[in-house]
Amino acid sequence: MEIVGWLLVILLFVIGMAGTVYPVLPGALAVYGAFFIYGWLISFEPFGVWFWLIQTLIVIAIIVADYLVSALGVTKFGGSKASVIGSTIGIILGPFVIPAFGIIIGPFLGAVIGELIIKTPWKPALKAGVGSVIGFFSSVVVKVVLQLVMIVVFLLWVFAF
Repeated sequence: MEIVGWLLVILLFVIGMAGTVYPVLPGALAVYGAFFIYGWLISFEPFGVWFWLIQTLIVIAIIVADYLVSALGVTKFGGSKASVIGSTIGIILGPFVIPAFGIIIGPFLGAVIGELIIKTPWKPALKAGVGSVIGFFSSVVVKVVLQLVMIVVFLLWVFAF
């Protein structure tokens, strides 16, 4: 059962890391779920209150940072709330509409369309679109780093404590 447990933990870690780029996948929640799988199939013994507190705070930070960093990218490039909403919709729909490049084109087009809907001229709308792509990539970097921290903390707790 231990081998199955570790295989599922690793699978959830991979899904979680893929979720940093592909928003349809659960991301940080998959990594967090891996801890429960480990506990149920192997042992909850290594985990105490501090482990769960640290991991839960990191998950909350990832969720908050994901939205804030993306929104900051849009607003730093002159985008409004409409482009933030548009880029969010584009991040979700883009990969389905344009499978190969939708993850990049989606937020860009979403931000541009959001700005054009509120009658923003083309040039500032395009600038907001660029900001949405930069915000998306910045958000991915933040999520990758924080999820790697989650995995390292888990490994330290399991093997070092």
